[in-house]
Parts: sequence; structure tokens; C-alpha cells
Amino acid sequence: MVEWKISDGLTDYEEALAFMEARATAIAKGEAEECVWLLEHPPLYTAGSSASPEDLRDPDRFPVYETRRGGQYTYHGPGQRVVYVMLDLTKRGRDVRCFVRDLEAWVIATLGEFGLTGHIRDGRVGVWIERPDRPKTASGLMAEDKIAAIGVRLRKWVSFHGISINVEPDLSHFDGIVPCGITEFGVTSLVDLGLPVGMDDLDVALRRQFDEVMEARRDHVCDQAG
Repeated sequence: MVEWKISDGLTDYEEALAFMEARATAIAKGEAEECVWLLEHPPLYTAGSSASPEDLRDPDRFPVYETRRGGQYTYHGPGQRVVYVMLDLTKRGRDVRCFVRDLEAWVIATLGEFGLTGHIRDGRVGVWIERPDRPKTASGLMAEDKIAAIGVRLRKWVSFHGISINVEPDLSHFDGIVPCGITEFGVTSLVDLGLPVGMDDLDVALRRQFDEVMEARRDHVCDQAG
């Protein structure tokens, strides 16, 4: 069983971190169920384990939190759905790369419910949307915007941190960092792309596609083990 938590309002980042760490420990001990937590944070920046100091362009703009998740700098704030995944990889194959690919596939399948085609790019973490209506980049690549970020940490094969999907955040807040260390491409959201999607709509799609992608993967692993 996976517990689903949905928090209204804005959740303090340190409160969320404390919950995730405690829950991951309990899951590893067999004392709690896996958990997916959907929430929003007040405006803040987080620095992953690969963050470069020069990518924090405006250090006084919002609180900055050091975190041991993978990745570089990320913005969280109102209008962005944060999805924290506390999942037991001992039941999901103990393959970190495969787990991240499954998270990417989950996001892409969720976006597909709204008619969007998400893409994964080598060397660029997250999920991207092609923008053929815009000029190509300076290096001649098609213009693309990032719509979802992914960064996880494992403790005793239990994941925490997770995914953020832009529904309707203030995109100017990303200007205070170099998101994920990438300067050549931009950031977008569901509403920025012209889709009248609310947080509740996204939550329904996330839940449905979790069963289709993540739980199907776990069932496959269990079938192989059996």
C-alpha cells in the first residue's frame, strides 16, 4: 500500500524535510507504508549535491536550503506541485537509474493526459517541452523549456525528495538561479503553455498514472522475483 498525502496551503520546507527523513527511516524499518506527498512550498531555492555557487544569481531573493538530493539549484513556490516520493526500492528492483527513469516516465505520462509531449534529454535532468514556435538556440538546437524537475535521495534503499511540476508558478522567480545549471533553455508551466489546468486536475492525473507506471513497474519486479 502507498499512502497519498495532499497538503493545502504552503508547507514549510524544513517541516517537509523532517517528515520525509522520519518516514524514510520508518519505511526502511518496516514500520510505515510507502508515501507520496503532494504539496506547495513558499518561495525558496534548494541546492542539490552538484550545485555550483555561481548559479545562485540572487542569494538574497528567497531563502536558500542546502539539501543532499541529486541535482543543482531548483526553485519551489506557489503554483508548483511538489511531489515527494518515499518509496521502497527493495520492492522496486534496487536500480537507481531505472527508478529515475520510472519517475520520468510517470511525469511524461501525466503530461500526456493534457495533450503535452514531454521529453528526456541526455545531459539535461528533468522533463522538457519542445517550443518549435521559437527561434533555435545559439548552438542551433530547437528551443525547449523545462516543465518538471527531478531530484531524489536514497537512504537504505528508500527514496525521498522527488519531483516538481510547474502548474502556474511565477516564472520570473526562476531568474534568481540557473535552474539545474542550464542556461541555454527556459522554464515553462502548464498555464504558460495555454492549458487551463489546476492543481486538482494535475493531482488526479498523477494518481492515475502512478498506478499505470510506478505500480506496474513494481508488479513486474515482483513477478520476476516470484
